[in-house]
Amino acid sequence: MTSVTGMENCVISLDKVSKVFGKANSAGFYTAVDNLDLKVAQGQMLALLGKTGCGKSTIFNMIAGLTEPSEGRVTVSGHDPFREFDAFRGKMAIVFQGDRLLPWRTAIENVELGLEILGQSAKQRRSHAMSWLERLGLRGHEHDYPHALSGGMRQRVSIARAFATNANLLLCDEPFSALDEMTGKRLRTEFVKLVKENGKTAVFITHSINEALEIGDRIVVLKRPATIAIDIPLTSETRDDAKEAIRSRIQGALAA
Repeated sequence: MTSVTGMENCVISLDKVSKVFGKANSAGFYTAVDNLDLKVAQGQMLALLGKTGCGKSTIFNMIAGLTEPSEGRVTVSGHDPFREFDAFRGKMAIVFQGDRLLPWRTAIENVELGLEILGQSAKQRRSHAMSWLERLGLRGHEHDYPHALSGGMRQRVSIARAFATNANLLLCDEPFSALDEMTGKRLRTEFVKLVKENGKTAVFITHSINEALEIGDRIVVLKRPATIAIDIPLTSETRDDAKEAIRSRIQGALAA
C-alpha cells in the first residue's frame, strides 16, 4: 500500500526517493530505500515502524538533511533539507535515542542551548527554558547536572530542549527505547500531548508496535528495502478492537 498523495498542507514530501550505499557490483553495495513516496501533513504524528535494518534511520537522516537521496526528491516545508540546511535553523528539532545532554551543562543550560544558538538574550532563554522544564515536571532540578538525573529525567530535559526552540517539526529517533516500560509510557503520553497542544508535526521512528499504536495518528510500516507495506490512519475514536486488528495486520507485514 502506498502513502496518500496530493495531501493538503504537506510539510514533508519524499517523491520517488531511493538511497543506495556503496558502489554498484561491490560487496558493500545495498539499497536502503527503494522508490519511496511519502507525504506528512502539518500537525500529523507519524509513527514510522519497521524491523531493524529496514531503512527507517536512512529516511530519518534524509528528512533531517544529514544525507541526500541517490534518486528522487526530499522536501521539508518546500525546501531541500540537505542543500538548504541553514533554512531549518530553529524550524526543526531532533529528539535522539540517547538524551545527548552536554555533561558540563546543567539541565536548564542544556535546554537553553538551542535558544543560545538562535541568538536569544540570556534573560529570554533562561525564562523560556525554565517554563519548559516546569511543564515537564523538572522544577527544582534545573541546576542539576546530567549525572545527577535519572534516565527518564534526562530524556525530559531532551524533550524540553526540543520544544524550547518552538520548531514546527520534531524528528524523534526511538527516544524512549532505553527507558523502562512505565517511564517510557508516561513520557510517550506527555510527548503526544505536547505535540498536539502546540500544533507540531512529528515523525517518530520505532520498532515497537505498542509504541506506534500509542504515539501515532498515522502508522507507516516499512519493509526492506524501505518501501511502504502498510499506511494506516488512527484517530482518538479508534476502538481497542480496531487497534487489535491493526496490530495483527502489522505483525503479518513485519513477518512477511
